[in-house]
Amino acid sequence: MATITHRRRAREVALQALYLLDLHPDQSPAFVSRFLAGRLRGAALVAFAQSLVDGVTTHREEIDRLLDGAAERWRVARMAATDRAILRLATEELLHTDVPGPVAVDEAIELARRYGSADSPRFVAGVLGRLLADRPGAVAPA
Repeated sequence: MATITHRRRAREVALQALYLLDLHPDQSPAFVSRFLAGRLRGAALVAFAQSLVDGVTTHREEIDRLLDGAAERWRVARMAATDRAILRLATEELLHTDVPGPVAVDEAIELARRYGSADSPRFVAGVLGRLLADRPGAVAPA
């Protein structure tokens, strides 16, 4: 269980970095690396968080296009910054990591509960559920 808790913390810090980058896109990669390292203990957790942030940054156009398609009546640009960052992070995990889809969705819902509005968990679950269901061979979360 400790690993799950530590990875959850790394996702949380990656979310904070993505939120920061969304509001201040001029931040340098070195600043983001220092931000992550200053909030996480252990090289493996810093590397995990960094890989998520780098992945979202690299694949952002693809991620936003998919989210625009999965979010009914919402464009990524109109979403609350927190929800947008959570959805980008989870989509990166769904597309480009070996994290099982339902785990990525559950972790995103937990982040939405902690950092989003009262409606965020349901919104995040709905968008990611649609995105996950659209993947080839996907099994939707319970």
